[in-house]
Amino acid sequence: MRARAAAIEERLFAIYGEGECSLDHADPFSLTVAVILSAQCTDAAVNKVTPALFAKYPTPADLAAAKLQDVEDIIHPLGFFHSKAKNLIACAQKVVADYGGEIPESMEGLQSLPGVGRKTANVVMCQAFRNAQGIAVDTHVFRIAHRLGFATRNDDTPDKVEAKLLKVYPQTDWLYINHQWVHFGREFCSARNPKCLTCPIHDLCPRRGV
Repeated sequence: MRARAAAIEERLFAIYGEGECSLDHADPFSLTVAVILSAQCTDAAVNKVTPALFAKYPTPADLAAAKLQDVEDIIHPLGFFHSKAKNLIACAQKVVADYGGEIPESMEGLQSLPGVGRKTANVVMCQAFRNAQGIAVDTHVFRIAHRLGFATRNDDTPDKVEAKLLKVYPQTDWLYINHQWVHFGREFCSARNPKCLTCPIHDLCPRRGV
């Protein structure tokens, strides 16, 4: 399985390189906010609201002092905007109060922030700090891991899927898997009607054509 995983990574790296983050951001703070907003929402939709959000609240201190209604008004087009607005303000307040206004550079610190789960923390650690401590499992990674046979039917949560992927991929690859698989999922391995006939890893997939 590790040999197959290595072959898959070699081909995807040749196509996508390290992969690019689909969320527009300028620093660890804006990335953290964008990933929180991306829950159950497309990256494209998030990118439409964050320019106005960051223009009004460019720093954690600015967002920490924001009024809930004002933040809701900006992110209203996104799903679950009320709870996301509350989390964003609470997150910024904790960053200011506990971390001197800087996004913490550890999994433990990141996951202590309101609205930040393991997936968000993994994205920030990889993208902002280039210090992979795991693999962010979003809907694309979850789906592809099962199709490639790296996860089984019993691996029914992102945490279980991540645990399986960490066993087959070396830590040197953890930085790239999420971004590469997101692009691969959009281009070839979509949820419906995957393009198996033109897939670059067709011969390495046990569920090709299924």
